[in-house]
Amino acid sequence: MDDEDDEPVDALMEEFDTYEDYLDKQITPTDLYYLEDVELARQLVELGYRGNGELLRRDEFDVRKEAHEIAKKQRANKRPKKLASAGKDLEGYPLLTALAQREEAVRNGKLTTIVFIRDRNSKKQEISGYIDFAHRLKTENLEPVFDRKRRFLPKASDLSFFNWETQTSTSNPTPNFQVIADNENGLLFKNKRDRKIINVDPKARPGDNSTRFDVVTTEYTQVVLYDHVTRRRT
Repeated sequence: MDDEDDEPVDALMEEFDTYEDYLDKQITPTDLYYLEDVELARQLVELGYRGNGELLRRDEFDVRKEAHEIAKKQRANKRPKKLASAGKDLEGYPLLTALAQREEAVRNGKLTTIVFIRDRNSKKQEISGYIDFAHRLKTENLEPVFDRKRRFLPKASDLSFFNWETQTSTSNPTPNFQVIADNENGLLFKNKRDRKIINVDPKARPGDNSTRFDVVTTEYTQVVLYDHVTRRRT
């Protein structure tokens, strides 16, 4: 049950991680078609030449964002969450062990982890995808996964998903990552907090503050973890 003294959630600040994201919401496809420059489009929105309604100035946004983050931390400290992996016997299950080792740091925001999994679904179709572990922790009860009652597989609602038999392909942003699919370097993910790029190409460096871990396991055909330590910009 929520504490009656909790501050109400600022929906606008919950939706936008940065002022640039806030400006982007005001930009239309038509604006981008004629201007051909997202930075210019943002400047025009900030100056009041584009967008609808009353626009927050950058300093107003920053003040509200800081207050919102403080309130979120206070609420989180009041209601600590039990770890989904707590007390589970994970010996012999390398992926679950690796996820359990990261769960607390991911929950408290010190770490973000993208999980790549390739395997077969219940219909024996080969699937693969990239999962935002933090987003799954926030939107799902993962205790059945750590109890080994449910498998941890990519879904069409994850960061990226591909069904090799049906050729179904989807990609979705999460509160932590933006998907950059149309890129000459292949699939990339941008961390929304520090705006660093995570490159999942096995032949390339994963990027600043990022580390790639290949998980050796018989649970799945292939598992790779991409850990990203977030460093807030000052």
